[in-house]
Amino acid sequence: MSEREPIKNRSEILLLYDVTNANPNGDPLDENKPRMDEATGINLVTDVRLKRFIRDYLQELIDNGDSRLAGQQIFVIEKLTEEGKVLTANQRAKEIDNNLNVETILQKCIDIRLFGGVIPSKGNRSITFTGPVQFKMGHSLHRVEPILIQGTGAFATEGKEQKTFREEWIVPYSFIAFYGVVNQNAARTTTMDDTDAELLWEALWNGVKESSISRSKFGHQPRLLLQVIYKEGENFYIGELDKLVKIVSDKDDLELRDVQDFVLDVTELVNKLAQVKDKIKQIRLRVDERLRTQYKGEEMSAAKALEKAGLKELLKEE
Repeated sequence: MSEREPIKNRSEILLLYDVTNANPNGDPLDENKPRMDEATGINLVTDVRLKRFIRDYLQELIDNGDSRLAGQQIFVIEKLTEEGKVLTANQRAKEIDNNLNVETILQKCIDIRLFGGVIPSKGNRSITFTGPVQFKMGHSLHRVEPILIQGTGAFATEGKEQKTFREEWIVPYSFIAFYGVVNQNAARTTTMDDTDAELLWEALWNGVKESSISRSKFGHQPRLLLQVIYKEGENFYIGELDKLVKIVSDKDDLELRDVQDFVLDVTELVNKLAQVKDKIKQIRLRVDERLRTQYKGEEMSAAKALEKAGLKELLKEE
C-alpha cells in the first residue's frame, strides 16, 4: 500500500493519571456530570476522551512544524465550513484529498493509522479501518464522589441587571487507569510505523498534561506510563494490566486529595511480567516523581521493583 514499514511487535500499554478539582469526562446527556458507575462509585472515562488528548497533542506538534509530522493531518477534528457548520466526514476527507483517494488520506492522517476509522471514498462508499491501537474505558482505582460547584458569571444576561449564575460538576480527586493494546497485525492494514508508535508514546504522557490546559480540564497529571513490547512474532498479550495495580492508603477513598495520599501497589503487575519474561523484548517505563509505589509490601520505585523481579535487562526507564 505504501513505503511505510508497519510495526512488527505487539505491545500493551498502562497509563495512570490523576485529576484534581476538574471534570475528567463529562456526559453531555446528563448535565455534563463526570461519568460514573453509580453502583460502585467508580469514575469512568471513555477511550474517546483519551484519544482526544492524543489527537490534540499531535495537532499541536503539526501546528508547530514538528518534522516527524511533516505533511500530516488529524482526520477527526472539529472544523467549520464558511457557513459556520461542522464539516461532515465526507467534506473533511475532500479537504485532505479532493479525489477521495483512500490510500492518500490514510497516509496523510496519523490518527487513522493509529485508531482506525471510516474513510469516505469515491462512489458514495466508505472503507472501514480497524485501528491497531485500542483502549478500554478508563476507570478510577478508587471510589469517587462528584460535587456540584456554583458561582456567578461576570456579566448579566440581556435585559437583566443581575449577574448570571453558573454550575459545573467536578471531582475533588480521581486516580485513573487506562489499558490498551497495540496490535501489529492491524498495523499492516493502516501502515502504522515506528515513528507513529513513538509519537503515540510521547502523546500519551504529554497529551494528558499539555492538552488538558483548559478551564474544565486543568488539573490532569500523568503519573505512570508503561509499555510492554513483545518479541517479533509473538501474538501474545497478558490483558487487563489495569487490574494488576491497586491503591493502598490509610485514608478512605473519598478522602483522597493528592497522589501522595496513597501508595500504588505494583506487586501483581510486576510478578505477572516476570512470569512471561521470555516473551518480552522491552519494558518502557515513565513515572512521575511524586507517585509512590510498593512491591511485596516494601515501598520502592517501580523501576526497582522490576529489577528485583529479574527484569532489569528489559527495562528502559524514561
